[in-house]
Amino acid sequence: MLFACRVIEGRTTFEQVPRLLKQQTADVLINDFGVPEIVPVEFGGTLGAETQE
Repeated sequence: MLFACRVIEGRTTFEQVPRLLKQQTADVLINDFGVPEIVPVEFGGTLGAETQE
């Protein structure tokens, strides 16, 4: 939760989150904060997903 809050506040980027905490942080960002757009696709988010037009 700490790193999720730091990412939301802009004090830490998702890339700076320790490797072992990335999935848990991603889950909090997506499920609790509702911001999948700042989580990379490999962690279940939509950041970096190709958009179809």
